[in-house]
Formats: sequence, C-alpha cells, structure tokens
Amino acid sequence: MKKIVFVSMLMTTIVVMTSCGGKTQPVPFDNGDSTDMSAMQDPTIYGICGESTAMNTLQVVTDLGDTIQLDITYARENNQVFGGLQAGDRMAVVPNAKKTEALIVINQAALLGNWVMPNPLDGSDEVGFKIKEGGIVEGIEQSTLSYKTWRLVRGKLELVDVREGAGEEEEVNLYDIVRLSPDSLILKDGEDTYEYGRQQLKKPDSDIKLEEASEDDYKI
Repeated sequence: MKKIVFVSMLMTTIVVMTSCGGKTQPVPFDNGDSTDMSAMQDPTIYGICGESTAMNTLQVVTDLGDTIQLDITYARENNQVFGGLQAGDRMAVVPNAKKTEALIVINQAALLGNWVMPNPLDGSDEVGFKIKEGGIVEGIEQSTLSYKTWRLVRGKLELVDVREGAGEEEEVNLYDIVRLSPDSLILKDGEDTYEYGRQQLKKPDSDIKLEEASEDDYKI
C-alpha cells in the first residue's frame, strides 16, 4: 500500500514539473505574504499587530486581509514572545495546527537595525550585520563575508551569505532566537550562541573648532 502512495506522489510531481516546462520555478523571497509558495511548507502567519492585542491575546491583521485572534499564553510561559507587542508593528507568528494559539511570536520591526558584537578573533572591533526592511541585510566590518538576504521562517532567523574564496556558493544559516529586546539580540546555532547588542552610532564631530582662551581675551 505504501508503494502505491509513493508512486502516486511521484507521478504528481512529474505532472507539476511538466506543466512548468521541466524547469524549477523560483520561490520569491518572503515578503511577508502568506500566499507565496513557501507558505505551503512554512505555517508562519505574517501580518500587523492589531490594536485589540492584550496581555494574553494577539490580534493579527494578516497579509491575506483576515483579522485573527491568537492565544499567546503558551508562548509567554515558554519565553517565545520576542520583541514585544506594539500595535502597528509587523509580526511573524507560528501558530498551532488549529491556528487558535501562538507557539512563537516575533516582532519583525524589533529586528530592524544594526546588531554588533566584539570580533571573536581579537575582540578589538565590533562586527555584525544591519537588518533592513524587504529582506535586505548588510555586513558590519565583515570583509570576508557578504550577506545576501534575511527572513523569518518557522520561528527562526534565516541569514544567507557568501564567504570570500567560496565562489558564488550561498550559505544558508538558520538561528534560533533566544532573546530580542530593544538593545539585545541573542541567536543560537546548534551549540554556539551569539550575543549581539544594538550598535550605538557615534554622533558626527562638529566642523567648528574652538580656539583655546588666551590672556588677551580677558583684557578690556
């Protein structure tokens, strides 16, 4: 019986590929629209945090135009609410099968910005990345690493990069989010933990230079 199911699935795959001319169709970058093809594998709900959000209830106005209410008690009790809840912010939520309860809640707006940590090689400089809207990510003092895209998938942060000397081969990295606050981002990859802080941008120095006072300045 299992062989018959496998053959049926294989035939379905062949039919789909044939209808597409035998070419693999590119999956568009996740722009938060739950209607794209990646949504078939990723149950994440993307949308805006609604004004009716409360302590244990999250209202989400989804990209499909629906307004749903999710119980976030489980997520809170298991420390799976990241970045806080602010009406109007963009959210990524991993729900249960019935889409009545949130298992992971991530405030995408809280992820935006510059995140750095001491250089693990010598600790002299700060290295990290800059997360922007639209899946754009840029390296900070990363001379041998070029970031390509970022997105949230199944409650994890995905960063795609290309390392110097590796040709054009892209490397996809998935990180568990351990903490996300206004000034802290902690990611975990297997046994490795990376602790980032929000970069404090230096104010530009003024072009106006003041001369030191002299005795003549005090003469009447």
